[in-house]
Amino acid sequence: MEHMDGTPLPETSPAPEPIRKRKWNKPLLIIGAIIIGIALIGGGCKIMADRMSGVLEEMVGYSGNSDNDYVDYSGVDKDHIAVITVDGVITSTTSGGVLSESTGYDHQFTLDSIDQAISNNTNKGLLLYINSPGGGVYESDELYLKIREYQKTTGRPVYVYMGSMAASGGYYIASSADKIIANRNCWTGSIGVTMGTYYDISGLLEKYGVKTVTITAGKNKAMGSYTDPLTPEQLKILHSLVDEAYDQFVSIVAEGRNMTIPQVEKLADGRVYTAKQAQKLGLIDGIETFDQAVETFKSEQHLQNCQIVYVNPPTTGFLEQLLGEVKNIKKSSSDISMVMELMDENGQMPIAYLSDIVK
Repeated sequence: MEHMDGTPLPETSPAPEPIRKRKWNKPLLIIGAIIIGIALIGGGCKIMADRMSGVLEEMVGYSGNSDNDYVDYSGVDKDHIAVITVDGVITSTTSGGVLSESTGYDHQFTLDSIDQAISNNTNKGLLLYINSPGGGVYESDELYLKIREYQKTTGRPVYVYMGSMAASGGYYIASSADKIIANRNCWTGSIGVTMGTYYDISGLLEKYGVKTVTITAGKNKAMGSYTDPLTPEQLKILHSLVDEAYDQFVSIVAEGRNMTIPQVEKLADGRVYTAKQAQKLGLIDGIETFDQAVETFKSEQHLQNCQIVYVNPPTTGFLEQLLGEVKNIKKSSSDISMVMELMDENGQMPIAYLSDIVK
């Protein structure tokens, strides 16, 4: 090509092809996002952990870790106060049932740690950090009895510090302490017992023309079945189970707080109390930050020269947590199946010292 005067035109690059939007496959996008997320979390988890630790320390005065942080502290050979954490739902299992929600609490580790403290002559006391809405009757009482064993065997003091929440089974355990100190924003109390929720779908089955037959030996063997309403006799039987656990709870609190049974029963209607309310009612002894509680413990028990040793369970890696969550995902083909899954999960009706009101 030439200009009109005969001079050649400059060479030009071919016009670029129009940019086409690539159609990404949705599953590939999800997988890519997960991979990028893992990479980002892997690089930033320590920063996030440090930030969250700082927020928690600012809120309740307790970071949950220090230079003296042990998973197994049986080899500690200096005078120390052991800080043992009860964080999450107090249960011995992490899968299946109403008490199985994700929890950082490790029941066997906690019991073993107290056993180690009993046998360690350099241990001079226990400080239990409790942040829990409660849990199973069996597990709560087992931990309570282990703390009492520590007290009777060693004669050493036990203090409790309550974090954001120490309700129901959390307070049950705290009742064993020589002194209970709470964060000013703590919720506690919830002295009572629950047996979960019963479902009766007999009306729904009748609507769709479904009939059921339950074969048992013993007229009350199938009580609690989804397909049969509870009889007055069965309600009485179940209430007797709850009432016995309630009486045990009340007696534990009465003994630990130097109250009479009627005094505790007046407070034990299942409600939660703020820290100020609990102190006024005699359920706790003081309101302080965690650091202040440590200094109070040392001063009152003449343990100023003791180390503070944090005994924490081993942590779960990110990938292990992620795979665990994926494993627990359930697929439901219909609304009915979702309802049945809900009933299966919540209808096991364990007797529990567990607060329904949580932070």
